[in-house]
Order: sequence, then structure tokens, then C-alpha cells
Amino acid sequence: MSKLEHKRILLKFSGESVAGNEKQGIDPKILDGMASSVKSCRELDAEIGIVIGGGNLFRGEKLNKAGMDRVAGDHMGMLATVMNGIALRDSLERAGIKTRVMSAISMSGIVEHYDRRLAIQLLSDGYVVIFTAGTGNPFFTTDTAGCLRAIETQADLMLKATRVDGVYDSDPEINKDAKFFDALSFDDAISKNLKVMDATALTLARDHGLPINVFNVNNHSALKDIICGKKIGTLIS
Repeated sequence: MSKLEHKRILLKFSGESVAGNEKQGIDPKILDGMASSVKSCRELDAEIGIVIGGGNLFRGEKLNKAGMDRVAGDHMGMLATVMNGIALRDSLERAGIKTRVMSAISMSGIVEHYDRRLAIQLLSDGYVVIFTAGTGNPFFTTDTAGCLRAIETQADLMLKATRVDGVYDSDPEINKDAKFFDALSFDDAISKNLKVMDATALTLARDHGLPINVFNVNNHSALKDIICGKKIGTLIS
């Protein structure tokens, strides 16, 4: 049996990754693939928190540029993350994984309101906990929410799933000569403006000593391999 290098992790999925090739909406096959990866880690007794974005359903930034109030747009984006969280919970539960969804915005009867102490207890009891609605405040990304929840729940590592193999100096889907980084310091990631996360998220992780591993969501064994200590993707520390 594989030995865990990281006992408690926070996994960050983008909303776009949930949509698959369609770029919008929810692809059940993608969710089932995510659930399978998470299940392989739970079978090793890893404790897993998840933050999921909402860009596949709604992007407040785009409508803000078209004239919509930024706060209204961000609130709508938070609701989109709750929808994705409920969909992911369904896939996880069908895979036999105990799962709870928590929201930073109170939605009684739909999902639970975020409670840090309860979240830590649920993680210790073997539940996968999905954190939705971002931080509950406008102007903060779900990457920042992921770092915040990881720090609050005392995670050993944050893993960010992307459509590429890690961090590059430019978009490898556009530039075939993009340079890959297998490791980066937080200061380099911020100063080089590499777009892997916003500066607020990276600064928060740096200041609290939270390492971040960026990997390809399409590599279904990557999650299990990383928590067992294998070097995959890009480590920011």
C-alpha cells in the first residue's frame, strides 16, 4: 500500500475544468473522473477538502466589463460555485464517498453554512468537504478562497488542477515553445506574473507557508501520486 506524504490536502478545481471540451455547463463524465481521483486518495485515508470555481456557469468579470456592477457579478459567480459543488457532491456520493458541501453564503436546506471547526471535524472523520461560494465576499477569487480554506483547515498542501501540466512562462496551449517550471518560489511566481493564481492568493499562501502543487487535471493518477510524494507538475513553495 502506498504511503501518504501529505495527510490533509485542499484540492482546487476550476469551473472551466468541469465543463470539459464544451467550455460551458457541466460534463458529468468530467465530474465522475474527478470523483474517481478523489476516491483513490480516500482509499489511502487522505483527508480532502475541495474548492471549485464557477467559470463554466458564470463569469462576473466578463459582465463587469460590459457594465454590470462588480459586486452583483461576483455574488452571481459565488452562486455558480455552489451549483458546481452540488454536482460534484452527487458524483462523489455515487462513488461511495461521504461528502458534505459548505457555503460561505448561508443557504439553509440546500448546503451547510461554512463552519471552520465543523469542517476540520468532518475531514478528520473521513468526509470530503466541498467549500463553495468563495470567501463570501466580492473581489476575491476562488484561488484565494482555496488558499484561505487550506490554511484554516490546516492542510499540508494545496493542489491546483489545470488543463496543462503545470506552470509555464506563457500559455502552452497557444505557445508551443512555452517554458515549463518544475519548481518556483512564491516571490518568482508573483514577480513574473505567471497567471497561475492571482497575487492575493499567492501572497496569502506564501505568508502562511502553504505549498501549492499545480498539475494536469486530465492525468487521473496525478493526485494520488502527488500525495504519496511523487514529483508531478509544478511545486510553488
